[in-house]
Amino acid sequence: MGRKERSTLVRLWLRQILETVTLVLLMLLLIRVTLQNFHIDGHSMEPTLHDQEYILVNKAAYLLQGPARGDIIVFQYPRDPQENYIKRIIATPGDRISIIKNTVSVDGTVLHESYVNKDDPYNPYPAIKQRVVGPDQYFVMGDNRGNSSDSRAWGMVPRRNIIGKAVVVYWPFDVDNLGLLPNESGVFAHVR
Repeated sequence: MGRKERSTLVRLWLRQILETVTLVLLMLLLIRVTLQNFHIDGHSMEPTLHDQEYILVNKAAYLLQGPARGDIIVFQYPRDPQENYIKRIIATPGDRISIIKNTVSVDGTVLHESYVNKDDPYNPYPAIKQRVVGPDQYFVMGDNRGNSSDSRAWGMVPRRNIIGKAVVVYWPFDVDNLGLLPNESGVFAHVR
């Protein structure tokens, strides 16, 4: 093999390395922009999510469509944007929500919430009657209703505070948690 051929081979080899490194960096950037991990700290989302679990949040989930009822979201706490919370969306902009004891209704439709912690049905907050969710706002609640600081206590979550949609639990895998979070949109199927 001559000197010219070796030089060509080295250039091809360097080009392949550069292309591979560039592709890996682009993939890492794309992952960083669209996904974020989140650590569950507390019991407010029991039995769906458990204390000390780690989840992935899809930050690009709402680029083409808005957040929907039933979605579990991670957001900046409205009273302290340095803190991130995780809750389930119960009502979206324009909805009327009522909560009397343990009964939740959206636009007059009573919700039959299969994801709520049946072991702690206590509602420590006063009744809410026909509260209208404002534009670009969301009413959120924890699945563990007796142990959740949520919209019942501090109000709506502005759209700009939403970081993304929780999609998968990646640590630890457990008997009642196989990774993907269940789709609970059926609970809201009869709401207008």
